[in-house]
Amino acid sequence: MALSWIARDFGGLDVFEMVESEVPEPGPGEVTIEVRAAGMNPADYKHVSAGGDPADLPVRVGYEVSGTIAAIGSDTEIASGGGAVGDEVLAFRIRGGYSSAVTVPAKDVFAKPGSLGHPEAANLLLAGTTAAEMLDVTRVREGETILVHGAAGAVGVSVLQQARLLGVRVIGTAGAASAATVERFGGEHVEYGDGLETRVRELAGGPVAAALDCVGTDEAIDASLALVADRGRIVSIANFARVERDGYRVIMGRFPASAVFRDRVRARLVDLAGQGELVVPVARTFPLAEAREAMAFLAEQHPGGKLALLP
Repeated sequence: MALSWIARDFGGLDVFEMVESEVPEPGPGEVTIEVRAAGMNPADYKHVSAGGDPADLPVRVGYEVSGTIAAIGSDTEIASGGGAVGDEVLAFRIRGGYSSAVTVPAKDVFAKPGSLGHPEAANLLLAGTTAAEMLDVTRVREGETILVHGAAGAVGVSVLQQARLLGVRVIGTAGAASAATVERFGGEHVEYGDGLETRVRELAGGPVAAALDCVGTDEAIDASLALVADRGRIVSIANFARVERDGYRVIMGRFPASAVFRDRVRARLVDLAGQGELVVPVARTFPLAEAREAMAFLAEQHPGGKLALLP
């Protein structure tokens, strides 16, 4: 038996409930993971609050975990090769990660680098693959200067690190209290607020090749449109309301092209993390039983790093 969080209905945090349920035995191509940490992302509760098809209820919550293999199906290897009971692994693009144990497709399971703790490993890939796709769709290249809105958030921090590996200069917007985070990961901090466009233009001292919006504010979109000549090189993961009018790009994990890209890039990001080239700052952990409180904290605060649930 496992303890797991589900959403009984669509709505606010009150629809989430922890239940006890059987963990299916893994068949061929499947792995059962004893979860040591479940990664937390805004998408975990946003997809529930947005509503959907009642036929999809109850919703199993959580897209990424880290833990140990408890059982593995016959003739099955994990995505990174091999796999045996007791091996430490991480998994992403799964369902039901807010759980003490979960059975998932082996193709979504990777050997956990020994240098990563479980909370870090459980938070690596949703933010990391999103950041990688933002850089890919905007065709960012070595020597360019780009603008990242929300550079101190989880996706922004991953963008900063991946852009640095590409030889790209990043100007990152964030509040004054987060300036050190932006600079720690290789960005040049600019505070958001009135006059943002002017401050970025002066700091850039030349063309801003692309803009990556991780926050979704109109201010971020307005500054991006003013600073970047090619609207095809402006991408948002949070502002979908203006895309038809203003002609920039949006991406989301459930888009088919996004899903294909994010699946393809997972192994490379795990390798980078294992080499110490991709760091996952973790701000706080919560017991699994406090998932509802943890989601409220994630929704209402600026944690300054990732959150993880520990069964």
